[in-house]
Amino acid sequence: MAQVQDIAKYFLYLDDTNEGDGISNLKLQKLVYYAQGFFSALFDKPLFDNPILAWRHGPVITELYHAYKQYGKNPIPLPADFDASSLTKDEKELIGEVSQEFGQFSAWKLRNMTHEETPWIDYEKEADTIPFDELTHYFKTRV
Repeated sequence: MAQVQDIAKYFLYLDDTNEGDGISNLKLQKLVYYAQGFFSALFDKPLFDNPILAWRHGPVITELYHAYKQYGKNPIPLPADFDASSLTKDEKELIGEVSQEFGQFSAWKLRNMTHEETPWIDYEKEADTIPFDELTHYFKTRV
């Protein structure tokens, strides 16, 4: 199973490699959320262990939020300590597909998209953890 920090760094790497516009903390949260959702729908297991919380601005992985909050709405630089070999072929392929499909959208567009999806809608009022099985069930309807 992948570590959430390695997944985040791979998204940053892909954006940097493809000369993207940069990824803010808000956008990174949504990309990692979509990666977890689609991975769980396709492979019936989590991509990473960290819980996803339903915060005001959409799904959030607390560990990632705190790791990158100092950048605010600015792009997060590619960390020097990233090692792509920490991810499996399946993990990298799925993250690459999510990056290609969803990375084109702004942070606020992604935020608004998650606000229309039941995993966030069902748990936002309590700012609660989105259960993995409900996330998986929802994303199985999208693959």
